[in-house]
Amino acid sequence: MNITATLNYFKTNEMNDLTVLKSEIKSGSDEYRRNYNETIQIMDDFKRRLQNTIERNDDPYVKKHKSKGKLLARERINALIDPETEFYEFSALATNDLYEGKFHSAGIVTGIGIIHGIESVIIANDPTVKGGTYVKETIKKHLRAQEIAYEHHLPCVYIVESGGIFLPEQANVFADRDHFGKIFYNQSRLSAAGIPQIAMVMGSCTAGGAYIPAMSDESIIVENQGTIFLAGPPLVKAAIGETISAEDLGGAYAHTHISGVADHMAKTENEAIQICRSIFENLPKPRKTVQISEKFEEPVYPAKELYGIIHSQSSRWMNPYEIIARIVDGSKFREFKPNYGKTLVTGFAKIKGQTIGIVANNGVLFSDSALKGTHFIEMCSVRKIPLIFLHNISGFMVGKDAEHKGIAKDGAKMVHAVANTNVPKITIIFGRSHGAGNYAMAGRAYNPNLLFTWPNAKISVMGGRQAAEVLWSVKKNGSDNEEELKKQISERYEQEGSAYYSTSRIWDDGIIDPVDTRKMIALGLSIAANKEIPDYKPGIYRM
Repeated sequence: MNITATLNYFKTNEMNDLTVLKSEIKSGSDEYRRNYNETIQIMDDFKRRLQNTIERNDDPYVKKHKSKGKLLARERINALIDPETEFYEFSALATNDLYEGKFHSAGIVTGIGIIHGIESVIIANDPTVKGGTYVKETIKKHLRAQEIAYEHHLPCVYIVESGGIFLPEQANVFADRDHFGKIFYNQSRLSAAGIPQIAMVMGSCTAGGAYIPAMSDESIIVENQGTIFLAGPPLVKAAIGETISAEDLGGAYAHTHISGVADHMAKTENEAIQICRSIFENLPKPRKTVQISEKFEEPVYPAKELYGIIHSQSSRWMNPYEIIARIVDGSKFREFKPNYGKTLVTGFAKIKGQTIGIVANNGVLFSDSALKGTHFIEMCSVRKIPLIFLHNISGFMVGKDAEHKGIAKDGAKMVHAVANTNVPKITIIFGRSHGAGNYAMAGRAYNPNLLFTWPNAKISVMGGRQAAEVLWSVKKNGSDNEEELKKQISERYEQEGSAYYSTSRIWDDGIIDPVDTRKMIALGLSIAANKEIPDYKPGIYRM
């Protein structure tokens, strides 16, 4: 049977009459094998890019760093988190196509790790990338990590070794609202909210980098390795004529015995990490608003079969039911309004025992599907049920019939509902994301708690073919180079719409392997349970 056939399903008496989805996938079919082989190529490319970014053992800057007996940024993180737990890294491929490919991961590693059982945001400078200095994407990534900490009441650990602003880019990183100064504004706000912040100074912290440990609750500095100063010895010499060593100016002894800028002195990096872990022993454990169940069913169908469902995003359709069946507990799903507005799938399921609402694209959005989505989102908002958006949308329907039926006001209702809901929102872009459909499906501008893309995803105002037609109609002016112009436009849109272009600019929280989707949604649900959900207050809906 064709895998794009509508799924059949059957009722069960378990889990409040949730429906067990019955997959129509035939792993031996030509279509499945074609999709699988295509996806394996996509995944090989993704893993190669990731490996080239993270594993840089031949990089001379990495060799120099390790020759001093120092740990790499990710090694420091792995030593900090609890044994046999995972570090969930965000935006590992940031700046992957910028700065001549030399600002790996934007020079900073961010993510969530568990320290003494406490989910925590970790922000680690990578001194092997331009001395741990900051370009605009570094700042954006740092601010996003602090935002996640603030929104989810997560302690924040800064592993600091930074030269501050990357001076050639100073005009792009210094003075604006979300530039370098916002880091310290965020630290102040985190502190006022009672969210613990711990800094480990593992190397030189110069200029703006010096304020991070100074604004943290507790700071640890490594002897004969860590330094903190607003201006280093060369600048001090130039400014006031004073000659002084880095250690005497701002080393561990100076800041733990004289200035009080740091609180704990460690002889080694490993000792600093153990001091940080000991601090976490005395931190209060967060009070979860949702009891996470220890007992839950795994999906009936293996996640690896997702490779046979997705593909490189031509005009071929991807069945959202097949994806839902591979990420929710027991592959069970109770659909809401299954016979109305069928281009949007809505319904209830569980992930690791927690009830969720799912909004999944099944085609272009019409007025009826937008109204259905609005109804469902409002219902989840009132009931305080987290929303998962599975996002593969070319936009809202266009044309005379759609306009006369009020697609603009009906689409606006769904956008209203998404913008004003107070429940946790987790967005997975598994296919295309075009136009206002991006907004209605909780795109980046709608503040989802976490947003991840799959490597095959495409994100742009419209598809390349449509853009080529529109721009050709505007630009042609009697030109006979129609095919060449359309080709150029289409290629540009495809390049700018790729998941790698998006993640490079931190429009998401990272590209993930599709098989990790359930795990990353569970992470989002877990950290969101650290605070109460406010009551729903809608705006004005044009009727």
